[in-house]
Amino acid sequence: MKKEMAVKKNLDLLDTFMKYAFDHPDILDKIPSDAELIIFPKDDPALLAENKKIAESMKKAGKKVVIVELKTPRIAKPHLAVVNA
Repeated sequence: MKKEMAVKKNLDLLDTFMKYAFDHPDILDKIPSDAELIIFPKDDPALLAENKKIAESMKKAGKKVVIVELKTPRIAKPHLAVVNA
């Protein structure tokens, strides 16, 4: 997976997580302030493999890692209709 695509997908996952956290702020209390947050997408094997490598690398470096499992967000495709008066 190209780095640019992995970054875009991870930003989409982070956006989904932050929307959830906005509605459920107590989840943020479970994340230590000195931890790195890594999101494991349940339905994207390629990105999951990349993120597992990152998590493993951080753990080896002695960092605390918090894993969040999420499904990849689906982009809504709105249908627009122009109604003339």
